[in-house]
Amino acid sequence: MCGIVGAVAQRNITPILIEGLLRLEYRGYDSAGVAVLAEGNGIQRVRAVGKVIELQNALQATPATGHLGIAHTRWATHGKPAEHNAHPHMSGKLAIVHNGIIENHSPLRKKLIELGYQFTSETDTEVVAHLIAHYYSESHDLLDAFRTALGELHGAYALALMHEDQPETLYCARMGSPLVIGQGSDEHYIGSDPLALLQVTDRFRYLEEGDHARLTINTCEIWDRDNLSVDRPLTRYEHAAHSLEKGEYRHYMLKEIFEQPQAIRDTLAGIVGDDHVLTAILGPDAETRLVDIANIHIVACGTSYHAGLVARYWIEDQAGIPCTVEVASEYRYRTVVVPDNTLLITISQSGETADTLAALRFAKDQGYLATLAICNVAGSSLVREADWRLLTHAGPEIGVASTKAFTTQLVALLWLTTALAQVRGKPADQIAANVKALKDLPAIIEQALTLEPRITTLAERFANKHHALFLGRGTHYPIAMEGALKLKEISYIHAEAYAAGELKHGPLALVDEDMPVVSVAPSDALLEKLKSNLEEVRARGGQLITFACETIDQTNDSNHEIINLPFVEGCISPILYTIPLQLLSYHVALVKGTDVDKPRNLAKSVTVE
Repeated sequence: MCGIVGAVAQRNITPILIEGLLRLEYRGYDSAGVAVLAEGNGIQRVRAVGKVIELQNALQATPATGHLGIAHTRWATHGKPAEHNAHPHMSGKLAIVHNGIIENHSPLRKKLIELGYQFTSETDTEVVAHLIAHYYSESHDLLDAFRTALGELHGAYALALMHEDQPETLYCARMGSPLVIGQGSDEHYIGSDPLALLQVTDRFRYLEEGDHARLTINTCEIWDRDNLSVDRPLTRYEHAAHSLEKGEYRHYMLKEIFEQPQAIRDTLAGIVGDDHVLTAILGPDAETRLVDIANIHIVACGTSYHAGLVARYWIEDQAGIPCTVEVASEYRYRTVVVPDNTLLITISQSGETADTLAALRFAKDQGYLATLAICNVAGSSLVREADWRLLTHAGPEIGVASTKAFTTQLVALLWLTTALAQVRGKPADQIAANVKALKDLPAIIEQALTLEPRITTLAERFANKHHALFLGRGTHYPIAMEGALKLKEISYIHAEAYAAGELKHGPLALVDEDMPVVSVAPSDALLEKLKSNLEEVRARGGQLITFACETIDQTNDSNHEIINLPFVEGCISPILYTIPLQLLSYHVALVKGTDVDKPRNLAKSVTVE
């Protein structure tokens, strides 16, 4: 959620830094600051609580100009929102900004205090500043000191560093949090997001995990985690693919479906370690308060409600915490019994969904332990009013039918499930497996997206259909619900979803040769029972379409088409199986000739009851 901008140039870079911070305002923050190395005056630092406009006002009162500088917007994790906790942080002649979380900041702080360093903030970032300063005082080599300090840091970080002794040099590093290097004409820049720098360049080098770099006006040196010199390619920013335009895609919905791998990477950036999750992203007291949670209530609407239903399976199975999920429009109008130590989770893409926001406000007086908002919009009402926030970083979603917002919500909820299991002392290998599965997920989704040509052909079978059934079991039952919702929303085909075991209790009466039946069949403990349910459909002449794990031994026939998906670990399987259902609904809508991005009677953000 924090933002970094840095620059080294032959001109005054303060306007570049401020404009970069303004372009990062979408990320959400509580304070901002800038440090500029002014010729003859040393480092000038200006910080302010609140929005960037407050920093601009402070700069008018105390101007700071120079050719080298760093700037930052902060979302408090360690230490309350306050000027003394705002970045940049300094140690003598050194200034630093930081995104992420340093997990071992406490022992490092103790060590540095014993060495005589004094702290003026509660942040983990000031620890890094003093640590580098300490090693520099011993080696008198800033690059060596930077590397030595990086070797002691545990957690996730993107760092930018400058020192008065090197007035034309900017240092940076990344591990678990994104950072890019922008190249101009006799200028170099850094940013936590390329969007922050598009006013000055569209040429970027993307740092990889463990990289660190040294930049001057006309040189860029990059080393990997083993201190070996590497060349990261200079690439031109693809404006169309990342802006609010459709670019090469026919509709926003299709563009947003294909943006999901990157949206998931962005959501995970800075919140997972090598084999665990970084709970401090929720706040400095998060770990203690997470341990206290004895019950969970999830409240949401539409697609976000389906995400909550998947999370219920995860939370109860992996964390052992009772969890209920409710539609916000029902929750807010009934008498709610809140057990002791209950966490309320609200989920919304926009953060302005009227029923969900009203539910959060209603819950304020119901005795909840805490409230958590999972949302895609940092400055939204839901995010501002909840005790904790977990942003999904899906980027702008223009299509009314939610796609990347849904999958990133699931990623955030699986992260939260893993955090709850972690603080409860669940097996370390379970935690590590979840983290690995989350990190592997973007590449697996990219594989699933290659199924589009086959799904395009499959969609033709819906040309004259008016009804469809979707079936799933376990965590994939809510995914079937989401698939049915997508088909309804944009193709106007009446679609219903059922837990497959419920077929014989009524829905089987609808099955005939004119009723497509879509099922999701991962390789899990419920597979054999699902196969029996599908045989009930085949016996009555139903036309089956099954998205199945590639390890399942099934073959296509005249009334059963099988589309294989890669085998994945069970926890991320529901996210993977969402992808073909999104593609199916999109291509059926094309066949039907409907307005894909703006389906009739629907709005993107439902801000009224």
